[in-house]
Amino acid sequence: MQLAGAGSVASLAGCTSVFDGGDTVRISGGVGPLPMVEVWADIYGDETDTSFDISGGGTGVGVSDVFNDQVDIAMMGREPEEEEVDQGLFAVPMLIDTVVGTVNVDNPVIDELQENGLSRADMEAIFTKEVDNWGEVVDADVDEEITVYGRSDASAAYKQWGDFLGGEDDAYTENELENLSDGNHNGDQQVAEAIAGNENAISLNNINYVYDLESGELEGDVRPIPLDRDGDGELSEEEDFYETRDEFLAAVEAGQYPAPPAREMFLASNGDFDEDAREFVEWVLSDGQEYVRDNGYVPLEDDRLEEAQDDLDEGP
Repeated sequence: MQLAGAGSVASLAGCTSVFDGGDTVRISGGVGPLPMVEVWADIYGDETDTSFDISGGGTGVGVSDVFNDQVDIAMMGREPEEEEVDQGLFAVPMLIDTVVGTVNVDNPVIDELQENGLSRADMEAIFTKEVDNWGEVVDADVDEEITVYGRSDASAAYKQWGDFLGGEDDAYTENELENLSDGNHNGDQQVAEAIAGNENAISLNNINYVYDLESGELEGDVRPIPLDRDGDGELSEEEDFYETRDEFLAAVEAGQYPAPPAREMFLASNGDFDEDAREFVEWVLSDGQEYVRDNGYVPLEDDRLEEAQDDLDEGP
């Protein structure tokens, strides 16, 4: 299965069916993990007599679908909330994905952003409209108003971004960020397209909508905003890892990029997984992990995999 990066006109948030003549596992939810789950389903479907119906829509859609018995598995870009667990949601982690701030390749201060990055506090000020001009963001003779784009779907990525922007002791809800933005879009692909069409825009994207999935390079009209973690106004060698997807993923794996916005993603069911769904999840937590890096994500560490496998065995 060939996937498309941010520079492609193909949307990653639609529906996919993999039919092999056997039982069907129905999956819906987060658009962040959707590309990887599609790849897994394609490979697993070739190895077994299992079919898949897969759709996006956002984490909230997946959770609603699984509670309403419309799907067997919900893809989640965040941990289950306490009230969801109380209702019977059972989830195991599958991989690690990452959200980054994004701008247009022709942003008026792109050179300064790529050289010095922005701190968490800088991005909080932009996304909350405390700062609204690119000339206020960096030391440059620029007078261009910032356009902030957000998400209109039930996005776990947007929730993680709100957690990140708020810092250690606070967080912004998705509703708060939506109300502050200049326009909200339904899904990562739509956000990436909006960024690509506006030189002054800023938003956030999962990295598979930023780097080209075939080459791992920055080939489209969207660029990541490097994070100045220590807030000293410049990127150290340890903070400068955005040129390729492989560099970025290695930095996430090494803990050089924080969580949030890096985040575990989950596969969830209403109660215990049904037999066919369970077998697929077992495969994801074993053989399926070998495909994760090549498709733009970070695999779970061995101890976390073992914990997830034990949880799956024990059930809810």
